[in-house]
Amino acid sequence: MNFNEERKKRIEYIEEILRRYLPAREGDQKIIMEAMEYSLMAGGKRLRPMLMLETYRLFGGKGKVIELFMAAIEMIHTYSLVHDDLPAMDNDEYRRGRKTTHIVYGEDMGILAGDALLNYAFETACRAFDEEDPDCASIGRALQILSRKSGIYGMIGGQVVDVKESGHAVSGEVLDFIYRLKTSALIEASMMTGAVLAGADQSAVRTVEEIAGKIGLAFQIQDDILDVTGTAETLGKPIHSDEKNEKTTYVTWKGIKKAGEDVASLTEEAVHELEGLPAGDGFLKELLVSLISREK
Repeated sequence: MNFNEERKKRIEYIEEILRRYLPAREGDQKIIMEAMEYSLMAGGKRLRPMLMLETYRLFGGKGKVIELFMAAIEMIHTYSLVHDDLPAMDNDEYRRGRKTTHIVYGEDMGILAGDALLNYAFETACRAFDEEDPDCASIGRALQILSRKSGIYGMIGGQVVDVKESGHAVSGEVLDFIYRLKTSALIEASMMTGAVLAGADQSAVRTVEEIAGKIGLAFQIQDDILDVTGTAETLGKPIHSDEKNEKTTYVTWKGIKKAGEDVASLTEEAVHELEGLPAGDGFLKELLVSLISREK
């Protein structure tokens, strides 16, 4: 298996799913559909739907219902980026190598595009109940996971503390709290949803949550490192934005060497736990390991 080729195939598959489930650009409100598409189809790693798909397959999932939730998780992730870029938040003009949504469509439409993506994510996921012979219990559990992990006890909760504490140093304990909610929660939602929809038992879902939590934390720490060591051309967005916004990061807290060691150890622990689950084709393991060496 050539990992890069396989990842490219999966990204192409995910992109096709996203296009399929985007709303048609029609009606008097079609500008919001255009802004949604501009935001959602800006490219990116598509990590969350990819993790969801691979976990679903790991536990023997074979149906098409997963596609609705893959689209939903990427819509939720994208809405969070659209809002993060707004002047009241990080005030960024570039994302994934092109102008951010509010720069192109205006701040008002930037806010509404984020709102629309979040709402449409759940509208899309709820279409799972319309599938032939739906497993309503599993769909209901998946929706619970998705809503809680993206809400005040998950991603939004982490963002609240991140914004509230911006502009001054915070403790390592607070930083861990922010990262585990702001970043890890959606990665946990992705993998847990894949497991639940495939029929995994509660014990396995808890293990998946632990794996995803470590991967999410490692992913965010690597972002901190890249904000210092990367280039705007490679990252597709401004560098040193954490410094500009006076944010405490793992690099400012522990130093770049220890931050890198933490990324490696967290990923190693996650991979070790993954090896205790059903054997897959090896792609998911390679995907987790690849997060260490990524340059964007």
